[in-house]
Amino acid sequence: MELRALHFDLDGAWPGEPLHLPAVDARQWGPQLRFSAPTRLIERFYRQHQTHLAAPFLLYGSGDLHHLTGLRLRRIAGPIVLVSFDNHPDWDVRPPKWACGAWVNRALELAHIKHVAVWGCGNFECWWPNQIFGNRRAERAGILEVHPWADDRSAKDRQRRGAILRDNWRLRFEEFSKSLAGENIYVTIDLDCLRREEAVTNWESGRFTIADLDWALGKLHASCRIIGGDICGAYSPPHYARWKQRFAAEFDRPKLAQPSLEKARETNLAALEKLWPRLGDGQG
Repeated sequence: MELRALHFDLDGAWPGEPLHLPAVDARQWGPQLRFSAPTRLIERFYRQHQTHLAAPFLLYGSGDLHHLTGLRLRRIAGPIVLVSFDNHPDWDVRPPKWACGAWVNRALELAHIKHVAVWGCGNFECWWPNQIFGNRRAERAGILEVHPWADDRSAKDRQRRGAILRDNWRLRFEEFSKSLAGENIYVTIDLDCLRREEAVTNWESGRFTIADLDWALGKLHASCRIIGGDICGAYSPPHYARWKQRFAAEFDRPKLAQPSLEKARETNLAALEKLWPRLGDGQG
């Protein structure tokens, strides 16, 4: 029988049996794939685990592995609109091709992905000058939209295409969800889009609350069909298989205090227990 929901364990970020989901132990792959991986390795991983990646709803670990979403979208039947809740746009056009900061471009390469929308970006990548490394061509073409927080930006920056504020983002999102009426959508949630009080991750914290995401998922369910999705972004201690991979990851990653693993897992499990049922609206 095809599994509808699966815990794909690459890094031990979700110990035990979170939500009693059936699990696949793929931890031998985690250090090889973390942050970035060469294409030949990605394809070997895909051949070995493509059946598992086909589960409509997937739980996996750190946001360092978010490129798993770009890979598994090959197995989710389209046409699809991809909706991402993430503190980062993950749209970098620079090498390496397969990396957690570039996976949105891999999704856009798939013929059955009609449109990609990223909500809740809070870091510097959406603003000048760092946005020059993003896929602005796709944004200008209208097949990619990014919605960065602009509350602490200048009046000029607030005019940026897609910019959102705390006092208007729900109105913007409701308009967006209504525009997708009847569409099949895939939703990916990186927990780093949440405030630091509500999720512990390997990256900077975002500005959404769990209540915000609960509301947004409700709007999507009301307008669209969520045919697949995933949650990632839980903290796990980083381990790498290659020195270049480690160097690039440590150079790119913000310098954050190492959290208590026990506290991180407690906080993240509380978030998961609220968001997971809402993602698939009770999938099992």
